[in-house]
This record gives sequence, structure tokens and C-alpha cells, in this order.
Amino acid sequence: MKLKMIAALFAAVLPLSASADTGVQLYGIVDLAMAREDADAPGVASRTAMHAGRDSSRFGLRGTEDLGNGLTAMFNVEGGFDASTGVGDSALFGRRAVVGLQGSFGELTAGREYTPLDNVSGASTTMGQGFYGSNLNAFSQGGMTRRISNSVNYKSKATSGFRVSLAYGAGETATGQPSNDYIGYGLEYKNGPLFVAAAAGETERAAGRDKEYIVGAAYKLGVAEVKGNYMVHNRASDSNTFTQVNLGVAFPVTAAGTVLFSVQQSEFDNGGEGRGFAVAYTHNLSKRTFVYGSFGHLSNNGQATFALASAGSSVTPPATAFGADPRALAIGLRHAF
Repeated sequence: MKLKMIAALFAAVLPLSASADTGVQLYGIVDLAMAREDADAPGVASRTAMHAGRDSSRFGLRGTEDLGNGLTAMFNVEGGFDASTGVGDSALFGRRAVVGLQGSFGELTAGREYTPLDNVSGASTTMGQGFYGSNLNAFSQGGMTRRISNSVNYKSKATSGFRVSLAYGAGETATGQPSNDYIGYGLEYKNGPLFVAAAAGETERAAGRDKEYIVGAAYKLGVAEVKGNYMVHNRASDSNTFTQVNLGVAFPVTAAGTVLFSVQQSEFDNGGEGRGFAVAYTHNLSKRTFVYGSFGHLSNNGQATFALASAGSSVTPPATAFGADPRALAIGLRHAF
């Protein structure tokens, strides 16, 4: 049924995408890598796998309509899929699904959207939330919030380099129960080679409020770019605070090739700690296509089982395999359309 829906959607939009008057665009990414992964855990064999290595494969539609008087209507729906199998994500447009208005005031959207915290995370991460060693494990294991459904979101226009973002996600729970409502807010500053930002979020739970924060920065030093961030998530249920630090640099080595290197440290208050490093290389074949190699290694102490995360896979030791040191290597191709 889902495949029929996707086929019908493409059939409907392709004639529109050929017309410049409609303002509707079909876009996407197909990313696939051959990987060798080892969780370094007793009873868990290493494996060869195919999956996205830099960016999750996706397709989407976006469009605008000029309403006059400086006001524009917009929409964006985006879904993910596994290029190795052709299987789509469980939600047709689970990556993003928003409709909104743009104008001199900024942008106001409603639907399923990325949090202000994730926007800062993506802009201050060398591995691009995709290569091995990315900060995606902060969301899967650390409890950080990446997307919110049933949301209303606001992003201001940039003023003197500053931009404000606000988000509210309704938990849609019954009256008298913990609302599970989410509130997020962020502030960004960009001036030439410098980017600095901070964001926070809170979710109402039965035990209180889960709270999360991020501070991130990026700076271009000639042809190289340094990025880093610090993230914190405090769960009200057990106060076992999660923290993560990421620091990396990317620099070109040829006209078409770029080397990326990053280090990461993750901790829980209960003593669990993981330290890792990652290196990647991208080589552009065109403006929309590049090949890449990616390697990551993470060392857990005797109280931790942190995962080595990438866009298409998470090399995660079993919950009882404390001290396991996952590692992985991938070679892949990414094409954007």
C-alpha cells in the first residue's frame, strides 16, 4: 500500500516539477555504502552490511506560493528509505512534514519538524550527523530530541547575524496525565567565518521535566573548518545526566577531496564513559555526487555500552557487554537529485 501511495505521489508531481510556475520541487538523496562492522562483544560476530554511510536516503517535495504583500506559503514533506532494500521508513513522511508562512517576520510552520537543538547539532558537527563517529548516538542513547510531531515552530529573519528559533510540540495526552509537551528555543549568531549557537528543550514527564541543552560553534580557518558542540540531557526519572562533547576539523587535500577528523566523549553520571575518534574522506565526482570512505572506533569503559553511530547503522554492543569497543569501516557513494 505504501509503495502504491509513493508511486501515485510521484506520478502526480512530476508534471508539476517541470513547470516553473508551480513552485514545487522533487528532490532527494540516494546513499549506499558497503561496511564492515564489529561490536567487539562476546557472542556477537562482526558483519558485512550495506546501508547509508553519509546521509540517510530520502525523497521529498517542497514548494512555495507567492501570496502577495511579501507573504509566501510553503510546504515540505520528506520521507526516508533504505537504498539497499528499497524499504521505506515506517512513516511515509517521518523525516519532515510541515506547512507554513514566510515573510518579513521570518518563518512559521506547523507539523513534524526538527528541534532547535538538532539544528545547532547539525551545524556544529564535522561528521555531518552521518559518518561513523557522528553525534547521532546522543539522540538514540542519550535521550536528546531530534524531531517533534504535532508542533508549531518559528524562525526569525537574521538580524545583525542573530536568529531566534522557537518550538512547541503537543504531547496530545489526556487531561490529568503528564502532557509530554515539548518546548524548545534557540539562538544563533553567524558573522563571516564564525558560527555560534545555543539551544535548549524541555519535555513534561510524570516525574518532572526532562531538560536538554546544546552549545555549538564552527569557524573557517582559511580552507579548513573547525566544528564542535557540547550536549547535556537530564532525565527527570532518574537524574542520570548524559553529556557529550564533539570536536572535529575538515580540510581539503585536493581540488575534489576533503579529509574529516573528529573526536567524541560521552558520559553518564553513573560512571559510564565512551571515547571515540573517526576519520572520513570524500571525493567529489560532480556537484551532486561523491564517493567516500569512513572509519570510526569507540572505546567504552567498564560501565558503558555506547554505540558507534552512522546515518544508516548503529554498531551497538549488547546492554551487558560493558567495555566493548565497537569499530567500523565503510566505502560508499552518495548522489543528490
